[in-house]
Amino acid sequence: MTTAAEAARAILTSLHEVMASRLGAQAKLNQVVEVIGESLDSEVCSIYLLREGMLELFATRGLEQSAVHVTRLAVGEGLVGTIAANIETLNLAEAATHPDFAFRPETGEEKFHSFAGVPIVRRERAVGVVAVQHVDPRRYEEVEIEALQTVAMVLSELIANAELIDGEDALGPLPQQTGPGRLHGLTLVKGLAEGVAVFHQPRITIEHVVAEDIEAERQRVYLAFDKMRDQIDRMAGQAEFGVGGEHEEVLETYKMFAYDEGWSRRINEAIDSGLTAEAAIERVQQRTRMRMRQIDDPLLADRMHDLEDLSNRLLRIVSGQLGTAATMGLKGDAILIARNLGPAELLEYDRRRLKGVILEEGSLTAHVVIVARAMGVPVLGRVRGLRGVIRDGDQLLLDAEQGVVDVRPTPMLAEAFDNRFARNRERQAAYAAMRDLEPVSLDGQRLTVMMNAGLRDDAAMVAVTGADGIGLFRTEFQFLVSATLPARERQTRLYRDVLDTAGEKPVVFRTVDIGGDKVLPYLRHTENDLDEENPAMGWRALRVALEREGLMKAQARALIEAAAGRTLNVMFPMVTEPWEFDAARAVFETQIAFLRSQKKQLPEQIRYGAMLEVPALAEYLDELLPNISFLSVGTNDLTQFLFAADRANPKLAERYDWLSPGILRFLRRVVRGVAGTGVDLTVCGEMGGRRLEALALIGIGVTRLSITPAAVAPIKELVRKVDTREIAQAIEAWLAAPPPSLRLALQAWADERGIECD
Repeated sequence: MTTAAEAARAILTSLHEVMASRLGAQAKLNQVVEVIGESLDSEVCSIYLLREGMLELFATRGLEQSAVHVTRLAVGEGLVGTIAANIETLNLAEAATHPDFAFRPETGEEKFHSFAGVPIVRRERAVGVVAVQHVDPRRYEEVEIEALQTVAMVLSELIANAELIDGEDALGPLPQQTGPGRLHGLTLVKGLAEGVAVFHQPRITIEHVVAEDIEAERQRVYLAFDKMRDQIDRMAGQAEFGVGGEHEEVLETYKMFAYDEGWSRRINEAIDSGLTAEAAIERVQQRTRMRMRQIDDPLLADRMHDLEDLSNRLLRIVSGQLGTAATMGLKGDAILIARNLGPAELLEYDRRRLKGVILEEGSLTAHVVIVARAMGVPVLGRVRGLRGVIRDGDQLLLDAEQGVVDVRPTPMLAEAFDNRFARNRERQAAYAAMRDLEPVSLDGQRLTVMMNAGLRDDAAMVAVTGADGIGLFRTEFQFLVSATLPARERQTRLYRDVLDTAGEKPVVFRTVDIGGDKVLPYLRHTENDLDEENPAMGWRALRVALEREGLMKAQARALIEAAAGRTLNVMFPMVTEPWEFDAARAVFETQIAFLRSQKKQLPEQIRYGAMLEVPALAEYLDELLPNISFLSVGTNDLTQFLFAADRANPKLAERYDWLSPGILRFLRRVVRGVAGTGVDLTVCGEMGGRRLEALALIGIGVTRLSITPAAVAPIKELVRKVDTREIAQAIEAWLAAPPPSLRLALQAWADERGIECD
């Protein structure tokens, strides 16, 4: 059977002859569609190019010639427009069944059923489409599609050199602004920063696409791979974050991609088809980008971004063209601008001058975010339209706490930012002074203020913040950053390090909470695992762990071994009914029995707890409480379940208030149900870390909070200004007869007593 490389090489050989001829551009395109059609035995081959913002039929074999330069489609219109808009490949046995199909009678295409089309991409933009059609309804073979994609890449150079398409900004980026501007994004790493805009990556232009000597091109790629791997190994060895952090696991995963044989094999196959080394790398990179657009799983998409980062690095090496802004050096305080970054690319920058990062893409689980957090660099992600607003060298004010960046700020705005920066430093200094002070209220009640963590490095914040311990350690993060299931020994090492760092203060380990929006690509999925309409309420957390018992057994044993000679606090997430808690506890008890039989040292005490995130569990407290040592309320998930409101939906994010009587009455009922049982009740999640919300929680009787490390000092300060009896009376009255806005009433109450709650 003909391989993709052989099919593409046959077409490229013929195309090379066409391009070398003295024919004009239109005549060349007329011959190109004949070459492709004959090679793929396809009755129709058509080329559409972007002109004046429309996709115009430029050449065809099989459709009506009178439609050439007459048929035009908007980007996003019809199958051709959809391919260009999404930069995706379509392969349809019956074109008319596709929801975006648009019939154009002047082309005479009604008798053709099958359709396949690929985008012609130049500089990451679709500048045209090459499509084939057939009378018989059939899907084109993978070998045909790959050949078509390779041809489209060669065509992009031909049509660009012939100036047949609009300029490189054909898809219409935003016009460059010159005055002050503000952009919004998603906070990935909190912090404030000021500096000039520096774009991370200059554009690399591929001058030659078709190879003269395939073996010579292959050797160039081999040498480039060796050089790239040396760079990655050197950078990973020089990262100065201390030993054993999650960033190390990120870099190890990144190195795995650099040494991935499958990736290098795909590049070699592209060279076999007749492409130069640069074109082969770009060809594989284009396929990666197309796959990324089809990936819904954010974790898998993050790993694809690592591969994109490595492709860019390899392309720069093999082409000998300019490197990133890091290789040229930062001249002063800089804020880095990029579509996305890999972790190794960030490490190349001078940490003394790199003040912040702004990404067009990015996510909370991206590997670059983990490294940036370890570096102490604020990051703002998902900033749309930044290339039309920010120019190289522009002054930027990055507020990665509020999720905004001000571009070319006015003197008044810059002064206000500087003042806020100074106040922020003063506030941090004041909060630092709270480290050794206990959170004791005005009426003498000692509250417990713990912190949440998920990284090994986070554990050190217990000492820095003066928190009473770690009330929630999210163990899943180690699973999310790994390319494979973490070995039990590695899990044990992490848990032991966290306990050692926390010292005498308690640590509550939540067993792995995966599934839903936290899919591990290395776990085998069943049909029921995929495409959940409501993943937050689906097959996740304890439900997954109980089904995949091997995963939970390994984690249970790792936790038990790590806590040898100490107290182990273990909590199960998303418990819905008591039997789930019992089943999870049984897994731990089985591992304890095994380790005891092996004469292994065991924890001095094991305290089991459950997380109340599903409202139904509140109806089982009478059954559950006798069997647990502690109960933690997860306010983030609990709120969305109570309100049936997805917290990731921007239309609903601000609609339902934590200070609504519905939430507070529910939580008060839980507090009263636990009171007097000897079970510790802790509120975890963002609600407890916000001063006004924390005030309300204190008012309903909550005495234990577990919050982000940054919120520990502000909440300790709040507690020291509050009379718990007085706020309890006020909350009780408001819940009995709710005011129009409980939030405004509580804010006014705090203002009257000089308690800052913003």
